[in-house]
Amino acid sequence: MNPTSLPAFDLLGHGVRDWGIVAVFAVVYLGMFLGGLPRLKLDRSGVALLGAIAVIALTGQSVDDAARSVDLPTIVLLFAFMVLSAQMRLGGFYTAVTQRVAALPLSRRGLMAALIAVAGALSAVFSNDIVCLAMTPVVARLCLQRGLPPVPFLIGLACAANIGSAATLIGNPQNMLIGSVLQLPFAGYVRQALPPVALSLLLLWLWLAWGPGSAAAPAAAAAPAGAGDDEPAFDALQSAKGLLVAAALLFVFLFTDWPREVAALVGAAVLLLSRRLYSSHVLGFVDWQLLLLFIGLFVVNHAFETTGLAAQAVAWLGTRGVVLADPGALLVAGVALSNLVSNVPAVMLLLPHLQGDSAGVLLALVSTLAGNLLLVGSIANLIVVDLAKRSGIAIDWRQHAAIGVPVTLGTLAVVWAWLRWAA
Repeated sequence: MNPTSLPAFDLLGHGVRDWGIVAVFAVVYLGMFLGGLPRLKLDRSGVALLGAIAVIALTGQSVDDAARSVDLPTIVLLFAFMVLSAQMRLGGFYTAVTQRVAALPLSRRGLMAALIAVAGALSAVFSNDIVCLAMTPVVARLCLQRGLPPVPFLIGLACAANIGSAATLIGNPQNMLIGSVLQLPFAGYVRQALPPVALSLLLLWLWLAWGPGSAAAPAAAAAPAGAGDDEPAFDALQSAKGLLVAAALLFVFLFTDWPREVAALVGAAVLLLSRRLYSSHVLGFVDWQLLLLFIGLFVVNHAFETTGLAAQAVAWLGTRGVVLADPGALLVAGVALSNLVSNVPAVMLLLPHLQGDSAGVLLALVSTLAGNLLLVGSIANLIVVDLAKRSGIAIDWRQHAAIGVPVTLGTLAVVWAWLRWAA
């Protein structure tokens, strides 16, 4: 019999244990798609954690075995940069920078360009989510005070943060994961990713400055009193301390072969040694739920891989001419999965079937840029919308799509053209 005429998967070759794992895997990724499970007070992190507990119980593996399925360098790197981002936020750095930009005597288009550049640059080194959390109230208040249309500015902020975070292997969680698992060189990645990211930020500005929505009506409302005033005041010493650690880490990543997670952990330790900031306060800004999401998905995905079904599915797709090693197939799969289950789970699903630096670079760029497509495609988008609402500015999915869809398609085209040309 011709192998291509065989059933898609060897369904009969799997026992009750394997199908139990498959059921857990399916429920977990349904939770990733829905953002939780119906009628249960579970978010994505809770679903991933319970899924991990379920597969440990089903497989009878020890906790030590489950722990070995977790990519510890990724968890450590993510934790360390959460501490660094917390330091910068508690030092009031993000808010101070945004306020300085807002005070510049620039035209609407000039101000838009400055905010996009700042959000993109900060997100390349620090967390894009934290950047949006700190900058959104300031940008919202700026637009309301100046009578500028706030929606393009705020959606542009979210898009710029997502795009900028793709420039390095520390800009967002999925890039950290890709860099750790595929052992991508930091400097090599930056050389390949920085040009398309810069061009994508330029494309975003051009669309916002001259696109169909550039003539949006100015805001008529006044900023609510105290909106955004809960951010810490600027502390030059604490901000300088965080910037020095960030600069030192970038130097280590670019010019040495010291393990990134070790260097980042040392940097986090330096920041926690403080006479002004309580360590409990700094650690309170660590996104422990995201760390649990990673750990849970590592355990669930590893258990699913042991069933062999994932490998069979990839092999079957290969017989139909769909090979993930092909850049076109990887781009489509990355965009589709990132918008179905979010970019971190999507990357975890695709990584075991990829090899080589070029595949890693493409997946990092695509999975990040895909977050701009839909309002729910990125946590940064949701943060901006939520904080904008507190300032009296409503942003719905249609308004986001009017900017996010064309910008995403355009930036993906830029990435595709650049990587094809560079190859």
